[in-house]
Amino acid sequence: MPRPIRAVISLPAMSHNLSLIRQYLDNARQAPASTQPDTATARLGATYIWAVIKANAYGHGLENGIRGFAQADGLAMLDLQETVRCRQAGWDKPLLMLEGFFEERDLPVLQQNKVMSTIHHPEQIRMLQSATLATPLDVFLKINTGMNRLGFAPQQFAQAHQDLLTLQQQGKIGRIGFMTHFADADGAQGAVDAPVQVFRETVGNIQGPISLCNSAAVLRYPQLAVSEADNWVRPGICLYGSSPFANTTGDEFGLRQTMTLQARLLSVQHIKEGQSVGYGSTFTATRDMRIGVVACGYADGYPRSAPSGTPAWVNGVQTQLAGRVSMDMLTIDLDPVPDAVAGDWVTLWGERGPHIDEVAASAGTIAYELLCALAMRVPVHIEQPGESIEK
Repeated sequence: MPRPIRAVISLPAMSHNLSLIRQYLDNARQAPASTQPDTATARLGATYIWAVIKANAYGHGLENGIRGFAQADGLAMLDLQETVRCRQAGWDKPLLMLEGFFEERDLPVLQQNKVMSTIHHPEQIRMLQSATLATPLDVFLKINTGMNRLGFAPQQFAQAHQDLLTLQQQGKIGRIGFMTHFADADGAQGAVDAPVQVFRETVGNIQGPISLCNSAAVLRYPQLAVSEADNWVRPGICLYGSSPFANTTGDEFGLRQTMTLQARLLSVQHIKEGQSVGYGSTFTATRDMRIGVVACGYADGYPRSAPSGTPAWVNGVQTQLAGRVSMDMLTIDLDPVPDAVAGDWVTLWGERGPHIDEVAASAGTIAYELLCALAMRVPVHIEQPGESIEK
């Protein structure tokens, strides 16, 4: 028999989250003109959603991301082969390489699969200048507005844009859009004001689609997705049910968790007051108690850093970890669940269990890391629309 652990990936939850984000954007478009000072007298462009499926769709599986976000306007990713897999899976809407291409030999693959590319570095422009292209490539020119990772500094923008216009005249470049990325959209209210101002002053009156908003910006500043230009937002973590903000969970925004991690109880131990549990004896019982041994450890992707007290659910009842997480097992306090026996399912995060944002916070990390760290050895079940999985 297979080891008693599983991850349940919910396609209905993914679809729900995408619809919720679209509602945020629709509400922003319908807001009074006074909340849209830059667009009150202008014709509004359309607002589109790139569903971000980088990192194997945040650990959910690329093909599951394609199906779960089928109603997105486009998909955004990092790896060139992921674009090929999207086309092979039947995706016929736009695709975007968030970091663009890495070598000149990538360009034919982008063309064959009709993929848009981010341009963030002069070397990419040089590769375009030397390449022979059969069809023009649509691009987003990325501007560094304070993140200081990728993108052209404002003083470099004019030259980079002119180089792309020359390539456009040569038939190598098609439509040119403009993009930036916020470092602090999840920080203090108004933290995006300065980078937005830099972006607007840099681009000026140049026409073209724009892309500003990640998950945090969509949830906190959806009005930024309303502009005269066509506006593409790039939600990532929120589409998978998690909050991009500290000390909150996705539940507070109406998001549904898209991954549930469960494992069965392998055994139940009865220990006496003063006895310890697990490696390092980090947990010592202050009373006689029942300890459940769960078939999940850090080799499955559960964080070793999760301390005693991290929430877990058994039979719909909340309990907590007791002792250090080991490679293949972890241990929980079963006193709150007196009817629990070996073979019962333990929900370590997900629907009808602790929120992954809570587990991540307890472990001193973020939900992004937990989702992406799901190990290949964990069997995955795909929850289809209308299906109910025992949890």
